[in-house]
Amino acid sequence: MAFLIVTGISGAGKSLAVNALEDIGFFCMDNIPARLMGSILSLAVQPEHPIENLAVVMDVRGARDSKEIEEALASLDEQKIDYKILFLDAQDDVLQRRYKETRRRHPISLSEGISTERALKKEREILRPLFERANYIIDTSLLSTSQHKERICDLFSEGPRKAMAVTVVSFGFKFGLPKESDLVFDVRCLPNPFYIKELKDKTGLDQEVFDFVMQFPESKELLKRYESMLEYSLPLYAKEGKSQLMIAVGCTGGKHRSITFARQIAEYCQKLGFAVAVQHRDVARKN
Repeated sequence: MAFLIVTGISGAGKSLAVNALEDIGFFCMDNIPARLMGSILSLAVQPEHPIENLAVVMDVRGARDSKEIEEALASLDEQKIDYKILFLDAQDDVLQRRYKETRRRHPISLSEGISTERALKKEREILRPLFERANYIIDTSLLSTSQHKERICDLFSEGPRKAMAVTVVSFGFKFGLPKESDLVFDVRCLPNPFYIKELKDKTGLDQEVFDFVMQFPESKELLKRYESMLEYSLPLYAKEGKSQLMIAVGCTGGKHRSITFARQIAEYCQKLGFAVAVQHRDVARKN
């Protein structure tokens, strides 16, 4: 039985993640003190009344320093309790903007009377052991609420997976690289449908754009080489024990070439036998 520890930086979307987990059948416990983590999970594995699909939230509200977290993880390891760690993150400027918009204060800022910037720096240091051991890292900086929820559901709709889950994300370089990407494929070298009047306002989800991008020999050859790389490397990642792998496919605006290639790469990964989720991060953005 595997348990999920949900953690991450304050303001990065842990509450939304917990709501999404509850929607797909997880029993969730919030704000668990680090020193009680071993006791709580040891009770959950009792054969008389085991709790399946249990997610517990552990963050700076329940840990004063990184040592407490390290001791909590060591306790779980000593008891041979199987667990996975989901770490929610976001860029500091995004987090500060979120706090400003909601008019809420960071928990460390509130308790110690320091600025949000200093509080975030201290929080990252406290949570460092969890970040370094995380099985899943999601950067929510550029994700909408629905995209964030979709990512959680894609990863855990069947409980924490033993096999490697592959996420293929199309994006626009002008809006920033997905922070949690493991492999980045750049397709800006291909002819751009944006400059074709009839295709400018369409996307790679439309057949006309798909056909335009893939009509060129260069496109077919580039896809073939990307697929060859994935055929060789994905089994190696899985063998090494990686739980989650994100393939980011980028073009300039994230609407045409990247979506076209993301669709085909996702289909190819499925043919290789992997569980695949697809997201088009910037499809609805204005240029």
